[in-house]
Amino acid sequence: MIVNFAERAHNHNWELDPVIRSLLDTDFYKLLMLQFIWKHYPKTQVSFSLVNRTSAVRLADMFATKEIVEQLEHVRKLRFRKSELVWLAGNTFYGRRGIFEPAFLEWLEQDFKLSDYALSIKDGQFHLSFDGYWPETTLWELYALSILDELRTRANMKKLSEFYLDILYARAKTKLWGKIERLRGVPSLSVADFGTRRRHSFLWQEYVVKAMASNLRSGFIGTSNAFLAHKHDLEAIGTNAHEIPMVLAALANDEQAMKASQYHVLELWQNTYEGALHIMLPDTFGTTQFLKNAPDWTADWTGQRMDSKDPYVAGDEYIEWLKGRGRDPRDKLAIASDALDIDDIIGLHAYFGGTLQGSTTAQDFRSAADFQDRQKWIPGRRIRFSAGWGTLLTNDFRGCDPKGSSEFDPISLICKVSDVEGRPAVKLSDNYAKALGPESEVERYRRVFGTAGMTNAPLVA
Repeated sequence: MIVNFAERAHNHNWELDPVIRSLLDTDFYKLLMLQFIWKHYPKTQVSFSLVNRTSAVRLADMFATKEIVEQLEHVRKLRFRKSELVWLAGNTFYGRRGIFEPAFLEWLEQDFKLSDYALSIKDGQFHLSFDGYWPETTLWELYALSILDELRTRANMKKLSEFYLDILYARAKTKLWGKIERLRGVPSLSVADFGTRRRHSFLWQEYVVKAMASNLRSGFIGTSNAFLAHKHDLEAIGTNAHEIPMVLAALANDEQAMKASQYHVLELWQNTYEGALHIMLPDTFGTTQFLKNAPDWTADWTGQRMDSKDPYVAGDEYIEWLKGRGRDPRDKLAIASDALDIDDIIGLHAYFGGTLQGSTTAQDFRSAADFQDRQKWIPGRRIRFSAGWGTLLTNDFRGCDPKGSSEFDPISLICKVSDVEGRPAVKLSDNYAKALGPESEVERYRRVFGTAGMTNAPLVA
């Protein structure tokens, strides 16, 4: 796929260049969760709030409110196309057809709508929120993140000449190709694109996905972006996110119900979906406490995603937990997905895919050639490993600006559930410093779930 990014970015001769071209332009797990929500919690009232955690980047000084409103209103007018609904109905996902119920697809076609939104500015930042029934708000998350990320990209590109834009993209392509070359030939490679929520732009994500698919072959297992999976006949990747346990914990009426809610999510999920879609995400309120108190049947699930804990530590913890529950870890899947880049992906494949020899460390692995050296590594997996590659796959423009600025470096935008039926929603995560929610509620959740296994937690005398 040949795209003249510089020319396209420089010549804006259209009234509106939509960031979101299709309602499928979202993570596949949002569609899986949407059906789950539609089925089990159709009338639950929730609020989503968008926050820029990179506060030094004042987005409201970069582009006008009008630009956001135009993009949001465009998305609200979109409808699922017939061809998209046929794909959802008839395509094979995770080895199964028909995972989307006919009644759900009929609802998508005839009754689905996105909620209204509220937009304001404070201290140089946009404050964007979405309130309504859960099925009407959940898809806003990815659309909103993609819109603000790409509007920032466009605002920065307006400062560059077409020649400078050409240099910018030439450097980004060179950086991407360097990463792909290092991955080619890595044994049992399993990498997916998880980069929709923090992408540089839609067209760049599409370019990256096509480049990965063409050059890594079976090592590239698919994309989380449902639209790109549909358009390019790729596997749609993804299962569930923190959103569901956050909502169910907020709905709980006592501490016992709060602790039980993280497992009730899994009960409902396995009643809705089968097989390979049984991937646990245990870190919403802390992985260590989750595994310690988990019912035995959870060890029969396909695997787990490691999102906010050091993936080496989280993977080892999961392996030992499986052994303690009498399961063979080699049959299970561990997915790393937090802030990965090329060194992490290669190192983790070495660590979980075989046995390091002598004083060799995972960080010593730089390319496929290292896997052929039996003085370094003996093949034989400890667990099936896969990498969900996000921001630094679809938005790694660090050092690419010919002016030497950091304006194209990725920022940390999040859009999370903030309220559920008038109650604050909380996420603790495995990193103590990254908890989300009102401080008093975060402390209450910590008293309920504890802080075992969390990094950056204060020492208690």
